[in-house]
Amino acid sequence: MEMEFAMHARRSIILFVTPLILAGCTSHSDKSHSAVRGISQNDAAAMNAKRNEFQKTEDQPFTAQTHFAAAQLAESQGAPATAVERYNAVLKSNPRHLPSLYRLGILYAQAKAYPQAVGVWTKYLEYSNGDATGYANLGFCHELAGQPAEAETAYQRGIARDPKSNPCRVNYGLMLARTNRVNEAIIQLQAVLPEAQVYYNLASMHEIQGRREEARAAYRRAAELDPGLLEAKTRLAALD
Repeated sequence: MEMEFAMHARRSIILFVTPLILAGCTSHSDKSHSAVRGISQNDAAAMNAKRNEFQKTEDQPFTAQTHFAAAQLAESQGAPATAVERYNAVLKSNPRHLPSLYRLGILYAQAKAYPQAVGVWTKYLEYSNGDATGYANLGFCHELAGQPAEAETAYQRGIARDPKSNPCRVNYGLMLARTNRVNEAIIQLQAVLPEAQVYYNLASMHEIQGRREEARAAYRRAAELDPGLLEAKTRLAALD
C-alpha cells in the first residue's frame, strides 16, 4: 500500500493509492486533483538554477521568498530535514504563508510526525478559511495516526465546506471501504468518480483487506461498466 501526498503549487492529496484512485494534496490555487509523484525535470532544473544564484549571493540575507525557494530545492534533492527547516524559517516571518504550511504538513506526515502534521494542517485551515483540501489532508493524517473518529470528522467538515471536493470525497470513501462500510463508501465515491472507477476502487480495498470474493465481484462489476478498464480485468484474472 502506497501513500501519495498533494503538493502545494504541484499539489498532492494524501491518499492510499490504487491505479484509478484520484489522489494527492492539491494547492489552494490549483483545483485540479491529479496525482503528483514528484518534482518534474523542468522544476528540478529551475531549482538548480536558483541554487547557482544562491551560491553567487550567499552573502545576502535570506528573505521568506529565498527560504521558500531553498526549501523547494532541498525537496528536489531528497533532503526533507533541510526543507522542513527552511519552511519553518518562512513561517517565522510570515505565519500565514500557505504554500509553506502545505508542504510542511506533507513533509511531517511523510516523516510520520503526525502530531506536528495535524498541527500544521490545523493552522493551514485557519489561514485558508477552511479550504476543503486542507480538511482532506488533515483527515488523512488522523487516519495515519490511528485516529479514525477524528479523520471522519475532518472529511465531513471538508465535504460540508465543499460538497464537490474530490479529495475529501475520495479519501473519506476509501476510509469507509477499508472498514467495510461499503454502502456509505459508494455514496462518497459516486459523488466524484465514474461508476466503473467506484467499483474498481472498492475492489482494490476489498483485496487489500483480504476480502477476495467481494473483490472479485467488484472488479467484475467495474469491467462490466467499462469494458475498456483493463486494470479491472487484469486484477480479476489474478484473483481467479
